[in-house]
Amino acid sequence: TAIKQYKNNPNTSIYTISENSIGWISQHLSHNDLPDKIDLFKDKFKFRELTKTLFPDFYYKKISSNNFTALNFDEVPLPFIIKPTVGFFSMGVYKVSSHHQWLNTIDLINAEMLQIKDLYPQQVMGTSDFIIEQIIEGEEFAIDAYFNAEGKAVIVGIFKHVFSSDTDVSDRVYITSEKIIKNNLQEFTVFINKIGALSGVKNFPVHIELRRDIKGNLLPIEVNPMRFGGWCTTADVTYLAYGFNPYQYYYSQLKPNWPELLKDKEGKLFSIIVLDNSSGIEDEIILSFDYEKLQSNFESPLELRKINYKNYPVFGFLFTETRDNNFSELINILNSDLKEFITIRK
Repeated sequence: TAIKQYKNNPNTSIYTISENSIGWISQHLSHNDLPDKIDLFKDKFKFRELTKTLFPDFYYKKISSNNFTALNFDEVPLPFIIKPTVGFFSMGVYKVSSHHQWLNTIDLINAEMLQIKDLYPQQVMGTSDFIIEQIIEGEEFAIDAYFNAEGKAVIVGIFKHVFSSDTDVSDRVYITSEKIIKNNLQEFTVFINKIGALSGVKNFPVHIELRRDIKGNLLPIEVNPMRFGGWCTTADVTYLAYGFNPYQYYYSQLKPNWPELLKDKEGKLFSIIVLDNSSGIEDEIILSFDYEKLQSNFESPLELRKINYKNYPVFGFLFTETRDNNFSELINILNSDLKEFITIRK
């Protein structure tokens, strides 16, 4: 069994296609430090504590949902981000710029947590403890990587997170390209190795979100343990874009030959489009979603993955290839509330 194999060889590589497995790992593999290593990253407060020597000026504060109204606003830098200490998929993430907005945000968080509390296990999505963090301005990136048997970082994918505005905190569009990989590979590898040195992890996959501020400093938003991008998205698009399998590379301890893999990729953008339900329309009254109409808006759809939007607040994922000079098709979907694809019950 998996339990016996891991007991006999604690260096066995483990990958979870769903964070729902974290609870199983905590229960069955507690004889070593793997659950604690996972928790170091999964719990955003513990992660900030782990990395505070790297980022001594970064403001963060833990707060219980029961104490939202008691928050001393004079002690918190504005604007700030609030999110669950244990979270997933941008759920419960809000930007707050004023006291009035904070009062409104409390209501929004409470309503959202009530709606999603049964979607995921507590190890994946907590609804009671939150972390307040200073805003990290700048370009945002998502990175798939693993720490090898020596604890060294190997990057298997880099994506730029594109937003529609300064207030946008959604996961709608992620892009990878030859230019994005080349311009960031070396710097991001050095950065991830610093986090690896603090945590001491080995044979450990991660999905990292970070930002580069206007001074060129890199700051981590979060590090998701034991997996690459959620819902099997980023690693699968890396395979479609560059022709290698990140999961296999992790298990086989292989390092991508990026100069070779990026040949003939100039001028091409490969995207993940997250079709989150941003329409404001309750799923109970949605009759259908027009996936064909959606795909007709893109020059080269690579793969469509439909999701049961009655169970999850997302219609699906679309992977696309776009020419550099046709970026407008990505801007259009970035700004869409998706109402144009929804038919409502009469």
